[in-house]
Amino acid sequence: MEPLSWMLGTWLSDPPGDGTFPTMKPFQYLEEVHISHVGQPMLNFSFNAFHPDTRKPMHRECGFIRLKPDTNKVAFISAQNTGLVEVEEGEVNGQELSIASHSIARMSFAKKPHVEQVSAQLQSCLTASWGLTFFFFFLKFRLNSDGKLEQTVSMATTTQPMTQHLHITYKKVTP
Repeated sequence: MEPLSWMLGTWLSDPPGDGTFPTMKPFQYLEEVHISHVGQPMLNFSFNAFHPDTRKPMHRECGFIRLKPDTNKVAFISAQNTGLVEVEEGEVNGQELSIASHSIARMSFAKKPHVEQVSAQLQSCLTASWGLTFFFFFLKFRLNSDGKLEQTVSMATTTQPMTQHLHITYKKVTP
């Protein structure tokens, strides 16, 4: 799990994250991220987003990050409070994790439009989606030169092409 050790700890958004999508009003959010290791060949994670003014809970997501042994291949497995379950796959290169949708499932009464694709870049960053049904995600996380985790999430729905949805920066508060 050494290639992913840079992600371990508790991270808080600093400053609030920004969200946008063609079908919604721009918004900001706070997020707390916990990434831990309990001795199994995977990391556990939880993302908890809050309204920046009221602290009202927003998005919730939890799951696992698995590393294929002896490779830089990664699987990101998550369940969200919106009824969305995702498996994303990609690679970790140094202190950057890029993953894209492999499969997405949702509850039968999920809100439309449905998400078709999600993409994220975890450059020491991590985030999620709000209340839409998605079919593809792309996520990217990376640890930046200031030691902060940055996350960028892009998604496509049944009515919109792949578009950046979220960007957030986190500072580490516990190892």
